[in-house]
Amino acid sequence: MRPDVLIVGASGFVGGALHELYGERAVGTYCRTPEPGLERLDMRDAAAVDALVDRLEPCFIIHPAAQPNVDRCETEIDESYQINVTGTVNVARAAKRIGARYVYFSTDYVFNGKVGPAAVDAPPDPLSVYGRHKLEAETFIRENLGNYVIARVCGVFGFHPQGKNFIMALLDKGRRGEPMRIPSDQWGTPTYVDNLAEATRELAEIDFVGIAHPVGPDFLVRTEFAKLAAEILGLDPSFLKATPTPELGQAAARPVYGGVDNRSTQAMLRTRLLSAREGLLAFKKNMEDRA
Repeated sequence: MRPDVLIVGASGFVGGALHELYGERAVGTYCRTPEPGLERLDMRDAAAVDALVDRLEPCFIIHPAAQPNVDRCETEIDESYQINVTGTVNVARAAKRIGARYVYFSTDYVFNGKVGPAAVDAPPDPLSVYGRHKLEAETFIRENLGNYVIARVCGVFGFHPQGKNFIMALLDKGRRGEPMRIPSDQWGTPTYVDNLAEATRELAEIDFVGIAHPVGPDFLVRTEFAKLAAEILGLDPSFLKATPTPELGQAAARPVYGGVDNRSTQAMLRTRLLSAREGLLAFKKNMEDRA
């Protein structure tokens, strides 16, 4: 089967789940750390992006690659811009040039978090460099492409061998009984990564152009989600330390009532977006199957 999907950032957490789901249909890329079966691409290099896209001629370009470290973006502003804006523009332009359908991953950090979860048509108002740069990328896509999906996500969790998400860190610290500070006043919409990948594949293939929120339906404070995870994973929750945001010393401001509303997206999908409990149970089974 000739690959018809290019996943930019398949070495990352969400990209890895997508690459596993698509299998032989997809070619994936990495930037810094080589991984077997992936092609190197620095999306800041427009010529390299064009060369890869011209060679593969994919029908779909799915783009989860980013600099997602919100606090690093706050201090390394130019790096964030080059990856999250310039890199996105390069990939989006290449998709438009060859007529590929483009699926871009954005974030609930484009909102201020005063009233959450945010609907797809809620007015953006980012609080951080990361949020501003993701919104700038969104704006370019909306104004310049005609065949795209912007998938805003929040609180994505699931298995990752490098532990690149909240639930993997929680599992590691809980097993060792090491204290873990959890924001006691930050809300979001937890989203199981494998479910997100399935929803993304469907969004790529249906007749839809615009912004989608393929996230879980639950709106939870981080401490509540952490306690639920500890319960399902059989961990003593005493290692969880509820901590107000001002005491966390985070460089970037977070949207307190974050998350995004999935109802309009769920209405057009056959894929059922899983609750936090359902996602955690699926994560647990995945871990057991891999053991």
